[in-house]
Amino acid sequence: MRDIADGLRDLLAGGRPFALATVVGASGSAPRPPGATMAVGAEGEALGSISGGCVEGAVYSTAEQVLRGEGPVVQTYGYSDDDAYAVGLTCGGILDVLVAPADREVLSAWLERVDVDEPVALATVVSGPAPVGAQLLVGRSEVHGSLGAEGLDVAVTDDARGMLASGQTGTRHYGPRGQRRVDEVAVFVQSFTPPPRMLVFGATDFAAAVSRIGAFLGYRVTVCDARPVFATARRFPEAHEVVCDWPHRYLEGTELDERTVMCVLTHDPKFDVPLLEVALRRPAAYIGAMGSRRSSEDRLRRLREAGLSESELARLHSPIGLDLGARTAEETAVSIGAEIVSRRWGGTGRPLSLTAGAIHTGVRHPGAVLSGA
Repeated sequence: MRDIADGLRDLLAGGRPFALATVVGASGSAPRPPGATMAVGAEGEALGSISGGCVEGAVYSTAEQVLRGEGPVVQTYGYSDDDAYAVGLTCGGILDVLVAPADREVLSAWLERVDVDEPVALATVVSGPAPVGAQLLVGRSEVHGSLGAEGLDVAVTDDARGMLASGQTGTRHYGPRGQRRVDEVAVFVQSFTPPPRMLVFGATDFAAAVSRIGAFLGYRVTVCDARPVFATARRFPEAHEVVCDWPHRYLEGTELDERTVMCVLTHDPKFDVPLLEVALRRPAAYIGAMGSRRSSEDRLRRLREAGLSESELARLHSPIGLDLGARTAEETAVSIGAEIVSRRWGGTGRPLSLTAGAIHTGVRHPGAVLSGA
């Protein structure tokens, strides 16, 4: 839903009703994960995607019916056969999609909080003896909306904060008054945490390309370099922040977590060795450093001399990126982005045509935490 936030803001400002279609369940090789959202306005506009094109037409029609007052509904879309007019997923997956009128109050509160990167969880009734489509927005210290019963609101608020703390999105079950161990009311809880950070060190043309890839992948990108003539916002328009400081000094004083990725593109021992001494001892999902194989070996030797252990050095991806045969800065950035994605989800980096089994395995690196759709 974060990817259509600007469009949702415009729909709210327009004052007319609109419907939201949200993936609340997915299995098999489903093209989009739970939480993927599509909005349909009363004037016919559509925002977002829930299946990459397979069932959007059918969902659009359902949203029109909901806007005409037919009420919220959960539709299940499975495999479609060779019939050109069948509605379904050619990939063989299954999607459960809730289509309901947008709760303007809850949605406005959600936008206010994601705009300032405040973690929130959005809980929605999917089925059972409770108002289907009812929503509750759960923040650190406040809630907005209601699921129809005080006991249910209390139970879901408690669970949603626990799920938010670990970045989880999924469905929980309750009794109509929030009773535990009762499988009557299904509530879909979606966690929205601040975007993960990408730290790019070295104000080079490669860094500019990597910052574009990082922003495209949903990271909050910071570019850092000690040289003021190069570390300028004008040279890195896609970066969210450009810092002029010695890389190791900046890294020592900035906040990181297990989702953070770091790309060391300084390619100069006086910058990257002190920086990596700090980086390899701090939490991060990925740490990569640019350089030839010869310079990478020299860097490892210097880091060993500085006292880093073999387990710490094993965290370093150097030379950075996957073997794509990249030549340009943009191609190199693609190879770096591909390695980050592969590391996050446990991919092999091999061509899918040479692999077997499920394409979307759902396996990810233990340090990766999703930031919400």
